Amino acid sequence: MGDKQATSPKDRFLTVYGRKPVLEVLADETLDVDKVILADTARGPAVAEIRRAAKQRGVAVQAASAHRVKVLAGNGKQDQGVLADVVAPRMLPLSAALDRSAPPSPLLVLDGITTPANVGMILRTATAAGLPGIVVPRRGVAALDPLVVKASAGVAFRAPVLRCASAEEAAEQLVESGYTVYALGSRADATAAEVTPLFDVDVPSRVAFVLGGETDGVSTAVSDLAAGWVSIPMPGEVESLNVSAAAAVVCFELVRRGR
Repeated sequence: MGDKQATSPKDRFLTVYGRKPVLEVLADETLDVDKVILADTARGPAVAEIRRAAKQRGVAVQAASAHRVKVLAGNGKQDQGVLADVVAPRMLPLSAALDRSAPPSPLLVLDGITTPANVGMILRTATAAGLPGIVVPRRGVAALDPLVVKASAGVAFRAPVLRCASAEEAAEQLVESGYTVYALGSRADATAAEVTPLFDVDVPSRVAFVLGGETDGVSTAVSDLAAGWVSIPMPGEVESLNVSAAAAVVCFELVRRGR
């Protein structure tokens, strides 16, 4: 499975769709655009401009059916008949990262976070904090699309994204690789298990923090694999934080500890 993942385009590229986003990545000389795919039905001045920009950058333009473009973009309404595969130089399959002699740590794992703005802000925050990996499963988490890229202010292209099929698979692989996995929870989770405040929790050399979805939190399948629950102390009368805000607290607590 690891070899198959390593060669998957989904583990090498961020796919950007829509005429304006594609033109923007072609105009950014710091980005390595692998190819542009145009629907054979695409017409108009914007399409001609995309062809000119791609030619100027030396980027291959491939033709495909409109249906094929929709399938590749993963978005049936907003692809506008064009997409671009942008090389994400720090993107890897999680399995490949764990096979390294010095696996990355600390990590964040996204579990059921479906709002693109939250995913984008988490990628930006974790990259700013210097974390060496953010596990973004292909299932159950917002696709890494132009909305995520926009929310990250472009950082998503350069973020250390680690790909896998699901958050449960990620937790299993991490535990097998000797990581201590913590589920980040709110006060409501205290009824299900003992919760340790983030500022008191032990942070071993291999550690991962799981951030749960906006509505349901960390899934049961993942929390069952975790070593314990961790909470952010909140003396005020607020039950929980937005998940991207919670991620920022975790990231910069790790910075404060020199991790």
